[in-house]
Amino acid sequence: MINKTQNRSVILAIIAFSLVVAIVAIVGYLTIGNEPEVIQGQVEVTEYRVSSKVPGRILELRVKEGDYVKVGDTLAIIDAPDVKAKLMQAQSAEDAASAMDDMARKGARQEQIRGAYQVLQQAKAGLEVAEKSYKRVQRLFDEGVMSAQKRDEAYANYMALDAQVKAAQSQYDMVRNGARQEEKEAATAQKNRAKGAVEEVNSYLSETVQTAQMEGEVSEIYPKVGELIGTGSPIMTIAVLKDMWGTFHVREDQLKGMKVGDTFSAYVPAFNKEVNWTVYCLKDEGSYAVWKATKANGEYDLKTFEVKAKPTQQTEGLRPGMSLVIKNVKD
Repeated sequence: MINKTQNRSVILAIIAFSLVVAIVAIVGYLTIGNEPEVIQGQVEVTEYRVSSKVPGRILELRVKEGDYVKVGDTLAIIDAPDVKAKLMQAQSAEDAASAMDDMARKGARQEQIRGAYQVLQQAKAGLEVAEKSYKRVQRLFDEGVMSAQKRDEAYANYMALDAQVKAAQSQYDMVRNGARQEEKEAATAQKNRAKGAVEEVNSYLSETVQTAQMEGEVSEIYPKVGELIGTGSPIMTIAVLKDMWGTFHVREDQLKGMKVGDTFSAYVPAFNKEVNWTVYCLKDEGSYAVWKATKANGEYDLKTFEVKAKPTQQTEGLRPGMSLVIKNVKD
């Protein structure tokens, strides 16, 4: 009797265990694979880094992390003594080039002009005397009183003084007219070159005062006051909160025909509410992205697409980094 009772208990236990396993299997079959999948994304925002074209030392930071800045607001001041020294050099070169240009355009000084004029008048007076002497000698030669040699000497002196007058006249004209046109143009070009050098240094000097180029929030500041920064080194990052979007990574079997311009709803856990989004970008993430084999033998793979969408309306308090959840993907 005892053995029969024990056997019956074992059989009942085996039957009960089998029923439990069967029920679990049925429940698992009915539920596994049928739970709705979710797609999680996050809020992103456009950011730009504030940096300087000149190396220097951070002299002052006018903002701190979390501050909201507008276009033109001063963000940081950089001390760059090297640039200031180059500005002084460039300005001195510009002053020298301007003086040379003015001298080329104005011509010689009045003292030089008057001196050249007096030399011309002196040459003309000598020519007048030489001309009269030559005419007297020529008359005497015609009368047979003066020898041919004396006549030739008087004529040679007359011609020499005539050439001297022409040379003095040319010198006077040159002094009065000033430099040649080519020299004036060269002086002007040198002046413009020096002016351009000053403007270039001024553009670098303007980089010592960094201002906001776009409206946004200071999300991160890198150097401290007193630290040295190099050319192009980032000083801070500005988040442009007006340009915000959500990014999702979606397998192609979950896209269900989604295209640019479609609107969908995503749950925002931070607010515990749904927000509508409109797709504006949809692209393949390439072979490096997450993929899923549809069968064990890998008959074909499911690629992952990056979906970007903007909120259909402004949501107060929406911040970059917040999670976004698309529920009931398999509806």
